Amino acid sequence: MAPTNSKPLVEVKNLIKYYPVMGGILRRPVAYCKAVEDVSFSIKKGETLSLVGESGCGKSTVGLTLLGLTPHNSGSVFFEGVNLFDLEQQSLKKYRRDMQIVFQDPFSSLDPRLPVGESIAEGLKIHRVGTEKERFDKVVSTLKKVGLEDYHAMRYPHEFSGGQRQRIGIARALILQPKFIVLDEPVSALDVSIQAQILNILKDLQKEFDLTYLFVAHNLAVVEHISDRVAVMYLGKIIEKTSRDKIFKSPLHPYTQALISAIPADHPKRKKQRVILKGDVPSALNPPSGCYFHPRCPIARPDCVQIEPPFVEEQPDHFVACRYVGQ
Repeated sequence: MAPTNSKPLVEVKNLIKYYPVMGGILRRPVAYCKAVEDVSFSIKKGETLSLVGESGCGKSTVGLTLLGLTPHNSGSVFFEGVNLFDLEQQSLKKYRRDMQIVFQDPFSSLDPRLPVGESIAEGLKIHRVGTEKERFDKVVSTLKKVGLEDYHAMRYPHEFSGGQRQRIGIARALILQPKFIVLDEPVSALDVSIQAQILNILKDLQKEFDLTYLFVAHNLAVVEHISDRVAVMYLGKIIEKTSRDKIFKSPLHPYTQALISAIPADHPKRKKQRVILKGDVPSALNPPSGCYFHPRCPIARPDCVQIEPPFVEEQPDHFVACRYVGQ
């Protein structure tokens, strides 16, 4: 779905999140895992920005830190022009209604002791929305929007399949009628046929309610289906960002090219030229000097070891962190 206006709904600036590694008798920090390092992006109203990369690159941490579910080290997150990190807890509460999340594992994110209707209605209770009867009616109508029935509200999480539980997770995020939703790998644990159903539900809901999504994923075939723009992460940094069409038709960064080449061909007789990366992803505890990608890069040069590439607009609306693009 194309964005409805040019002003960003969400703007992240220079976000940094380090996790301390404790050691010694006194359990003091002995090192830091650099999960997110100087990440910046914006999302327009009605748009889907996908954050992609290998496991451990920090993409889920970006979503959690953005929403304040895990504390940040530095940076800013603006929602409708307001810096959320500057707000006190009481002032922040009213913005939480407009910013929700769908977790990767729908089973562990639901209380096994509560009927799913109560779990979905919890946000309404916290924000004191409506009477008990009005809240129940709202739960039923929201369940129907995600393809479930009213009697499902009385059942418990273990009585549902994985796909149904993810629909419940979407209903819980949708119940407060938010403007922005973080989708943290919402289909990665589901069968392919169920993935398509969930993605179609998300697209229909976006169109109906003018929702804005940050879609976190590692499956590029899924990303191609739902995205407007794509940002590629590697070892805590965004290394390429552009529109969906450009990222799949003409990726610039060698890492993005390798990811795109790994997508299975859409016909058994069609052959694709694979880009095979050497080595493993370095540790975020001790990232490489210079360009983080240089130990695995097929076009790395000696100065890549020392000089960190700037994140620049190499082509119109196509940003990349590589000094040797096209060479």
